[in-house]
Amino acid sequence: MNALFKDLQILDLSTVLAGPSVATFFAELGATVIKVENPNNGGDVTRSWKLKSEDTTSDISAYFCAVNYNKQYRKLDLGSAAHRQELEALIVQSDIVIVNFKHGDDVKFELTAADVHRLQPQAIYASLHGFASDPRRVAYDVVLQAESGHMYMNGNAQSGPLKMPVAMIDVIAAHQLKEGILCGLIARERNGKGCKVSCSLEQAALTALVNQATNFLMAGHLPQASGSLHPNIAPYGETMPCADGKHIVLAVGSDAQFKTLCKILSCDDAASDPRFLSNQLRVNNRSDLFSILSKAFLQESSTHWMSQLIAGNVPAGAVKNMAEVMETQAAQSMLLKEIIDGKETTRLSGVAFTVEF
Repeated sequence: MNALFKDLQILDLSTVLAGPSVATFFAELGATVIKVENPNNGGDVTRSWKLKSEDTTSDISAYFCAVNYNKQYRKLDLGSAAHRQELEALIVQSDIVIVNFKHGDDVKFELTAADVHRLQPQAIYASLHGFASDPRRVAYDVVLQAESGHMYMNGNAQSGPLKMPVAMIDVIAAHQLKEGILCGLIARERNGKGCKVSCSLEQAALTALVNQATNFLMAGHLPQASGSLHPNIAPYGETMPCADGKHIVLAVGSDAQFKTLCKILSCDDAASDPRFLSNQLRVNNRSDLFSILSKAFLQESSTHWMSQLIAGNVPAGAVKNMAEVMETQAAQSMLLKEIIDGKETTRLSGVAFTVEF
């Protein structure tokens, strides 16, 4: 796995999260990645995005480490004539050039796709930008979560609109750009030519609306903030408090699973209740159903219920905090360590697939 892209060289001219995470993806799989940072402003801005508890003497943050791994770092001013020769030499050596310039900066720095292809015709020029509808707008993740409809749906009536606690639009845009780059590499194998791959955070955010978008487009349903509840399935997203103060979330998608759930909870009357005989009826009467199920869950601990639910093949999950998640075997197997600027760092791998030959 860590040698899949050993023959690729990538020039990472991007900052913050989406672009750097794309470069890190290729670095994890063996590519040589050179990250260029501006020496005049402290480099990538995320180096300074620190928690209160972080070391103030270090010039890297945990945030920076999350999306920068196994890279070589160069300090180059993209606008400096003195650094231009070194920059162009890096471009000539690169298979992929990743950028996320502010509107107009690609022209300002003479680093448009055309400029790069004059130096390296076979390069994949991978560009991220913010708003497809207005490229001049400054775009950060929370702004895109708001304007793409995600914040309106997230939260509940009491909380008001909420963003996801990670930069989800950046993450989605990064996946879109990776897919585009991989398509470009396949095309280059066939025709020997480079190309430009471009992705906006705005349209990447729209792709993630999936069923919520089609619910509106096909059924006229305007999604409202409903917490974790699924608009089409019940009980799905219902979060149940247990006797130990912890919570379990349900994801019951079939009538058979619902009947098993009721049997585990000793709620046989609910299984035969006319209000809950089908998924559509359970969606229509989910408040009444929650009242019945939540009382049952309070009778035992989350550990007790999870063992029963897993044994019965009922889809459910224990609501875990970050410490509990990092203790899992899956998370432990994904931990990566690296020394950056003399500091030991730890991050989760950005690669969740395997390839077998």
